[in-house]
Amino acid sequence: MKRRDILKGLSVLPISGVVAAGQSAMAHSATPHEFDLLNYMKSTESPEMMGPLKAGPNIYQSIGVEPIINCRGTFTIIGASVELPEVREAMEYACRYFVQLDELAMGVGKRLSEITGAEWGMVSSGCAAGMKHVTAACVTGGNPEKLIRIPDLAGFDKTEVIIPKDSRNVYDHAIRNIGVKIIMVDSEEELRGAISPRTAMIYANADGLPASGPLSLESIAAIAKPKNVPILVDAAAEMLTIPNVHLQKGASVVAYSGGKGIRGPQCAGLLLGKKDILMAAWQASAPHHGPGRDNKVGREEVMGMLAAVETWVKRDHAKEYKTWMGYLDTIANRVKKIDGVQTTIKEPTGLANHTPTLIISWDPNKLNIIGIELANELSSTKPRIALSTYNGNRNGAPDPNVTGLSISSWMMQPGNDKVVADRIYDVLSRKRPPRVTTMKSPGSNLTGRWDATINFFNSQSQHTLFVEKQDGNWLQGSHKGDFDVRDMSGTLDGDKVIFRSMYRAPGDGISFTFSATVSGDTMSGDIHMGEYLTAKFTAKRYMYPNSQQTIFVPIGPPLSS
Repeated sequence: MKRRDILKGLSVLPISGVVAAGQSAMAHSATPHEFDLLNYMKSTESPEMMGPLKAGPNIYQSIGVEPIINCRGTFTIIGASVELPEVREAMEYACRYFVQLDELAMGVGKRLSEITGAEWGMVSSGCAAGMKHVTAACVTGGNPEKLIRIPDLAGFDKTEVIIPKDSRNVYDHAIRNIGVKIIMVDSEEELRGAISPRTAMIYANADGLPASGPLSLESIAAIAKPKNVPILVDAAAEMLTIPNVHLQKGASVVAYSGGKGIRGPQCAGLLLGKKDILMAAWQASAPHHGPGRDNKVGREEVMGMLAAVETWVKRDHAKEYKTWMGYLDTIANRVKKIDGVQTTIKEPTGLANHTPTLIISWDPNKLNIIGIELANELSSTKPRIALSTYNGNRNGAPDPNVTGLSISSWMMQPGNDKVVADRIYDVLSRKRPPRVTTMKSPGSNLTGRWDATINFFNSQSQHTLFVEKQDGNWLQGSHKGDFDVRDMSGTLDGDKVIFRSMYRAPGDGISFTFSATVSGDTMSGDIHMGEYLTAKFTAKRYMYPNSQQTIFVPIGPPLSS
């Protein structure tokens, strides 16, 4: 899966995986379809688990937090990658001494250039921070008088950033933070028309770039370079290539996450490309004041990131890949002993999320469990395991006769494969009664308007829920939020109502999953918002005024006002 495809599911289940659309409705009456982090932590707390902090193998448990076996990949929300020993060693020594950070940036920039063949290199506090600094560099041209005015761009020459439609994603917030106007294009003609003297740069997500055609990187570069418009490529989740494929195709700067496949510090990013732009980007970052001061990268992370790149060219990548495949073989050989379970290993074809993946699948009607139920159990019981789910995907749609799990091995640690194999086998091989897929008769008719009060962490919003159609247990309608009206659908199981809507923005979105109990003309419960956690809500049925009067249509203009 491409990075942008994976991100579509993250607002639903950041720990257990992505809910298969055809399966979540089936699961309403059988099991919670969301992992409730706060309730999980409360249920596992005990006096002996809570502090003080104790360094050692149980450092997280000492403060009441249970770690996770990572079978999903380099997702920041579960820790991304494990730093290489060479990285930790470099950081340990770097923290013992003081250094002038501009001098350090010059030394590291030169060394990164020597290793990678790029004109220059820079370490940022993560890939997104690097994107922000490069945008500032392209807007200001290295002029500090402009820099300290950001995000007020009044009077600036360069105030616009062009982004191809397929490159819009949640991370372009980093670019918008500078205050630029985003111009979205969807064709070569639109790109040519969008470039103007106000264009600061073009941003493209590597996942969104076609291999060829009018909006491929080479084609964009052919249009942009004669007009001196820089191109920033976001390759956060990719493996590092030397010489760099994106710079060879015409990018001015390419940005990587330091804590993903490169296995540098989790809070570091890597920028490679044109020296003049990266010098201005360094000027726009901490320790200098201005818009990048809030993205500080320490001397330890800088040297750790350099160590990761130094190590990259020495690592035995083929041996590492063989180890990842071995983990998957261990798991596959264990679970396929269960009658009715099939396993398939899919190998990567691109640079992003370059990991082999094991698909474990079965007929939910035979084993009486679906993938999301299994993933939820494994993510919320010890030892916890973070997994993705699999739904069969027949002709682009979920297959009702197939369910399962998807396991990525590249962030698994030695010994994890045996634990994961045993855990999946133990849970999947249990004898179960047939799944309850039918719902109780609806306890009420919810059609109409419901005025909802949403209680966020430190504010309230007034939303309106319109249940426009109730077909037995199934609900359809719309949800009027703070900024738009979107479709809403769900179920009513007795007095338990669950429905979902999706707030969408270019390249971004928030899933609102309401779960509530209905009592008369009131419903109250939680709104699960994935990575944005949970809110409380109460909705009351709106009573339309009982006003019956004849309405006359005027036959001419008014004779008075």
